[in-house]
Amino acid sequence: MKKCLSVVTVALLVAALVSGCARQAPPAPTTPPAAGQPKALRVVLLINGTLGDKSFFDSAQRGMELAKKELGIEFRTIEMGLDVSKWEPTLADVSQQNWDLIIVGTWQMTDYLEKIAPRHPNNRYIIFDTAVDYSKGNLGNVYSILYKQNEGSFLAGALAAMITKSDLPLADKSRSIIGFLGGMDIPVINDFLVGYIEGARYVDPNVKVAISYVGDFGNPAKGKEMALAQYAMGVDIGFNVAGQTGLGQLDAAKEMNRYALGVDSDQAMLFKDSDPAKAKLIPTSMLKRVDNSLLRALTLFKEGKLEFGKAESLGMKEEAVGLAENEFYTQIVPAEFRQRLAVIKQELIDGKITVSTAFGMDARQLDEIRNAVRP
Repeated sequence: MKKCLSVVTVALLVAALVSGCARQAPPAPTTPPAAGQPKALRVVLLINGTLGDKSFFDSAQRGMELAKKELGIEFRTIEMGLDVSKWEPTLADVSQQNWDLIIVGTWQMTDYLEKIAPRHPNNRYIIFDTAVDYSKGNLGNVYSILYKQNEGSFLAGALAAMITKSDLPLADKSRSIIGFLGGMDIPVINDFLVGYIEGARYVDPNVKVAISYVGDFGNPAKGKEMALAQYAMGVDIGFNVAGQTGLGQLDAAKEMNRYALGVDSDQAMLFKDSDPAKAKLIPTSMLKRVDNSLLRALTLFKEGKLEFGKAESLGMKEEAVGLAENEFYTQIVPAEFRQRLAVIKQELIDGKITVSTAFGMDARQLDEIRNAVRP
């Protein structure tokens, strides 16, 4: 009998050890608030990838850090990696924990959120850079953030067209060719493209745009290869809209000594200290201010004013998109260009300039736009 008990005991210990070693999402913080202080919001950010992209996900992380500083939230960021099979289980795990707000981003998380959010009607969710399909019902606990990246890209295209026909040292004004490197041929990336093309043609109706899609957001080597090919065909300045893949565009710009526009984050300032030679080739970045949009949403949530069950599209007026006006912008971009861009920006805010969007655009319309600027 004692021997049997011993075997059972050992089996239970082994099971406990195996269970303890299983990978689980970190538990919600449980530190109690100080006496007399209101309870801090507990927020979790799920990254379907990794931080360090110097672009989209890093901007989301900055938003959380801003909210911690300005709103006093407690937050945890979970990097789910590139293994898609882990994304849904992680979202399901955190949905069973004690978070006030669960934040996810990108179109790749939409189906998982549409499946899991209705199972947890008392939870509150934010999804950014996409929207759930509210017509499916039972998604009244989800707030979706969309961005008018077409507005910000209009400014980027206008600047690119100015630069390619200028006397700047790395531009050849005898031709008018700019580049666009997209992560995938999908609506959100094409929304950047449509705005970029319209902004460039607003400045120069005859501008040509070399367009490449990598088919991957995590392949800088392939991004560099495609950007090098664009520079070799005469592109003076390229625009990377490809997440981590887009870092290859910046590497190519450095190798070819050409200009490149950053995206999402202020990429010149990110490389200012680690690679100043690269930073000096980035006149500006088209900022997709995930950080500002998350801070705005968390502020409204804390005030009880965030409208769940709907999607909002944020643009230049809400400071959710725009150009980085840093020291490199001042050094590289001539004053007359900056003055003209300031006028265009205000006209976009005032609605005097309307930018087309790729959302809802059929394949034929999109092909007409791309073919019209083909080199």
